[in-house]
Amino acid sequence: MALVLIRGENNSKLLNSIADLERHGNLNLVSKPKIIDAKFADRLVENILKSKLRSKSNVATSFFIKEDTTLSIIQIKKIHPPAHVVIISDEYDGYEELKKKLETAPNFEGYYSHKSKSTGMKDYKLKNKKIIKNNKLNSYSTK
Repeated sequence: MALVLIRGENNSKLLNSIADLERHGNLNLVSKPKIIDAKFADRLVENILKSKLRSKSNVATSFFIKEDTTLSIIQIKKIHPPAHVVIISDEYDGYEELKKKLETAPNFEGYYSHKSKSTGMKDYKLKNKKIIKNNKLNSYSTK
């Protein structure tokens, strides 16, 4: 699991960045995004980069993803999210502090996963809206 920190100008850019990570980067969120103090996020990123940031952020969010640190960095490099995305590995000093803040931080509102939670199709003709599992659905095989 990798810990992701996203900092940006406004909430819509953060939401778009999360969606980009999930859709185009093929990364899977393990936890819900949490609100992080923007000043704390800026300070943490400055410590990791060991340099001053060109611009300060107004909002920040953080969450865990299923993939490991190296794979997630490679996937993020392939896309261009509208906010600053940083993968924080457990080697950095601020990792434990950020992890502790995530336990009590409020949820970042407005995010929903586009990935389907259902394993089949809903049959709306039935009264209880039972889910029908069909392994051949959308399959080109003739078996």
